[in-house]
Amino acid sequence: MAHYAFLDENNIVTEVIVGKDEGEDGIDWEQHYGAFRGQTCKRTSYNTQGGVHFSDGTPYRKNYAGVGYTYDSERDAFISPKPYVSWNLNETTCLWEAPVAYPDDGKYYQWNEETTSWIGVQL
Repeated sequence: MAHYAFLDENNIVTEVIVGKDEGEDGIDWEQHYGAFRGQTCKRTSYNTQGGVHFSDGTPYRKNYAGVGYTYDSERDAFISPKPYVSWNLNETTCLWEAPVAYPDDGKYYQWNEETTSWIGVQL
């Protein structure tokens, strides 16, 4: 079982489907699904984040695609929408990172864009 992302004319993911493994039945499934839909289709891996596959498999395109993500052909990566103006894209993982590291004291925090800092929250 494999997952495939359909892209619009701006390389924005419009849908992700479950399909056949690439090469199964001797067919290039990216090409097949793309031609069937009339959209560009790219394989994505549910188990991939930051360029790492959690089950020691092949990581596809840095991150699992989601609706609204962008496919970057130069990086061959799916990139989520930028969560905050101040955050920067990690070029290696293609994940967004805050300009200040998340505290590692075991407490819970949320990002405050106004102060560009992590603010403690009560659960």
